[in-house]
Amino acid sequence: MKTIKGPAIFLAQFAGDKPPHDTLDHLCKWAADYGYKGIQIPTWVSALIDLEKAATSQSYCDDLKGKVQSYGLEITELSTHLQGQLVAVHKAYDELFDGFAPKEVHGNPKARQAWAVQQLLWAAKASENLGLHAHVTFSGALIWPYMYPWPQRPAGLVDQAFKELANRWTPILNAYEDAGIDLCYEIHPGEDLHDGITWEMFREATGNHPRVNILYDPSHFVLQQLDYLQFIDIYHPYIKMFHVKDAEFNATGRAGVYGGYQGWVDRPGRFRSLGDGQVDFVGIFSKLTQYGYDGWAVLEWECCIKDSEQGAEEGAIFIQNHIIEVAKKAFDDFADSGVDQALLDRIIGK
Repeated sequence: MKTIKGPAIFLAQFAGDKPPHDTLDHLCKWAADYGYKGIQIPTWVSALIDLEKAATSQSYCDDLKGKVQSYGLEITELSTHLQGQLVAVHKAYDELFDGFAPKEVHGNPKARQAWAVQQLLWAAKASENLGLHAHVTFSGALIWPYMYPWPQRPAGLVDQAFKELANRWTPILNAYEDAGIDLCYEIHPGEDLHDGITWEMFREATGNHPRVNILYDPSHFVLQQLDYLQFIDIYHPYIKMFHVKDAEFNATGRAGVYGGYQGWVDRPGRFRSLGDGQVDFVGIFSKLTQYGYDGWAVLEWECCIKDSEQGAEEGAIFIQNHIIEVAKKAFDDFADSGVDQALLDRIIGK
């Protein structure tokens, strides 16, 4: 067993254009003042990182690490959630997802995809230059509109989609293999990889590529009504990253899992600040510790009720209180009578 590292915080939901959220220096001081020990950096926020420069300049990465460390923090991982989404986009979402990419590729799905792939390749090299071990992204989706189909899906559609998804991701995965970085897909509704079964299908389609791994976020499983503790039992060898995010699901006589097109406040399933939802974090931290997860516990704050600043302040304390310091000796060592071979033989009747 190993002790989980943390607390850390994902900066995506906090980065902005006003202090203390406008620059990397300001955010580092802000996070450190709340008690965080690590930051997870969204690579699409240019104020926090120049991804191309991080991929091509070791001195830039050394300076970036030094700046973060000067505040008593570590860079836990980099994120390409938005870029990864664009590796595979169903045409129904083309216009909506154009906003994730530069204007020069808007209206041109092939150019947008090529831009996204380059971003992922840079992220692999940047992670290597920063001395990191894992990276988080989204898989994108080719058949999400057919998740709950009517009329029924054409025969072979799912297999064909996962074959194409694997074709798009395998060269990227190979780059992560070369860089020695685990590529962790956040299992997330809206992505073709949205539960354990779909992750398995993708991994199989890639030939069980060794860099196909998982970012574990229980909040998305609460909203699907999936057993998030058993998920750890099944997939713990592949869980290389952990977002600590809370959620709740309160079904009514009017709406359930699909939410009735309601806004976040009125959905039965909704994200909450840590400790305000229904997630059993005692069970999660216990299982991850039991299975030897030694990565970071990273707050991802999303809540439809509580202010983000309060959520960030409370989150550091919440995570710290849930990290389990691994036992250095067995609790019953005091009763150990030593090894006596003759006694052992007598006990078994030899």
